[in-house]
Amino acid sequence: MTTQKDVIGDRNPPSDAGPGLSHRQIIVVIIGLMTGMLLAALDQTIVTSALPTIVGEFHRSDTLSWLVTVYLLTSTISAPLYGKASDIYGRRTVLQLSITIFLIGSTLCGLAQSMYQLVGFRAIQGLGAGGLISLALAVIGDIVPPRERGRYQGYFSGVFGASSILGPLIGGFLVDHGSWRWVFFINLPVGLAALVVINRTLRLPFRRRRAAIDWAGAVLLVAGLSAVLLAAQTGGKDFPWSSWQIATMIAAGTVLIIGFALRERAAPEAILPPRLFANSIYTVSALLSLISGSLMFGAIIFLPQYLQIVHGASATASGLRMLPLLAGMLLTSIGSGRLISATGHYKRFVVMGTVGVTVGLLLLSHISAGTDSLELGLWMFVMGFGLGLLLQNITLAVQNSIDPRDMGTATSSVTFLRTMGGAIGASALGAVLTAQLAKNITMRVPGSDGGNAASNRLVSAPREVAELAAPIREAVRAAYADSLGRVFLMAIPIGIAAFVVSLFLREVELRGSAAMSQAGTPDDAVGPTVPTTAAAPNRG
Repeated sequence: MTTQKDVIGDRNPPSDAGPGLSHRQIIVVIIGLMTGMLLAALDQTIVTSALPTIVGEFHRSDTLSWLVTVYLLTSTISAPLYGKASDIYGRRTVLQLSITIFLIGSTLCGLAQSMYQLVGFRAIQGLGAGGLISLALAVIGDIVPPRERGRYQGYFSGVFGASSILGPLIGGFLVDHGSWRWVFFINLPVGLAALVVINRTLRLPFRRRRAAIDWAGAVLLVAGLSAVLLAAQTGGKDFPWSSWQIATMIAAGTVLIIGFALRERAAPEAILPPRLFANSIYTVSALLSLISGSLMFGAIIFLPQYLQIVHGASATASGLRMLPLLAGMLLTSIGSGRLISATGHYKRFVVMGTVGVTVGLLLLSHISAGTDSLELGLWMFVMGFGLGLLLQNITLAVQNSIDPRDMGTATSSVTFLRTMGGAIGASALGAVLTAQLAKNITMRVPGSDGGNAASNRLVSAPREVAELAAPIREAVRAAYADSLGRVFLMAIPIGIAAFVVSLFLREVELRGSAAMSQAGTPDDAVGPTVPTTAAAPNRG
């Protein structure tokens, strides 16, 4: 007997044609996806403005850093699992699950009655966030042809960059005019709206595969990445980099990740299929994503600290003064997307992005206590200009080159590597900053013994710097500015490495149709659907 499901399946056989959504329909779907991504990206930074208030209420400053670390940890390690699950069970179902987990975690965080509860609930929130960013980009890969994809993905790059800068600003406003709990409760109405939009509009053709997630590989991956990320997050803070604790975490992480790689070669349904690395475009793009993440997060993390410590700006004002970086990212992410749609070429923009980032690092290496706002704004704009060209087009290159059945896995792994690079890069550059600051304070402040503990305290508490006696305050500010300049100087070789790697990126012609990895039957046949016979995307 022929069922409705069979008929729909016949109408949508596996093909490269995609669902053929109109420009308006794509925009509606994108609004839901961008809302979910905005929530996940904002919560990486929005909580930082509330940390002093949270510590004042719970009196547990010893676990303060874990509110940020545990979210980054769980959101990073869950991303590849979401990508694989969406390839097997369908993009819409898994995306709805990730939003639901994120909203449950947000609710629990807002209701937390102790620091330990809050840390645990942040871990749940991070587990949900891991799917919001990576699956949003994977869905774009499903519904938009590569030739048109650049102009849509530019919006996502803008949201990601904006959230990193606006997070502390919004968090500060909510804390000042309400309660720190609203940093989490604000997610609920926005997240529910995203859930409704995605539920009503996202109907991707999908044929369920008889496959299961490789749970043995998942355990090895989660354990290995957890060890490496914990080492990156606690090194130089909770434990010295030369301590046995850090050495043990790095060694254990390395062994577990090697075990994961061996397991993936034999697993029937690998989380990260080895065949992906046989694709040179994927391999080069994965390496570029790792490098670019370290450079992006390094710039975004340290520049607000500079503005607050050296220029005495408030958290809100420092966020506003980061807008030139955001402007550069928006200009090139959206602009390059439209140019790629018009020309079909993406490699030149990736290469130009690595050059822009490296030049930005070179300019920022000249930062000093006397750098004026206009000059600094120009340097940040150059940095953002390069990042906007680089970040989104790496994802575009990957999605255009891989087998459609691996769309979710490949997209989420590239996103995961960017976050992983950010965590490692920020920690490594932070260690350089701390060591250099200790040295410079010893040289500039009479009677000071410097030390990593003193420099860590100054970096984390700009108000302490502002309350110092004038001569000492100016000496500390000059020491910090000089130290940050050295950090950017030492990051230049990373930018050069990105440029060299980008030269090996092979360019293939962008497809003119969406590669539907989920062709077949829809996630379900109930409810309003987006017509699969709609006109071609409106290019206006």
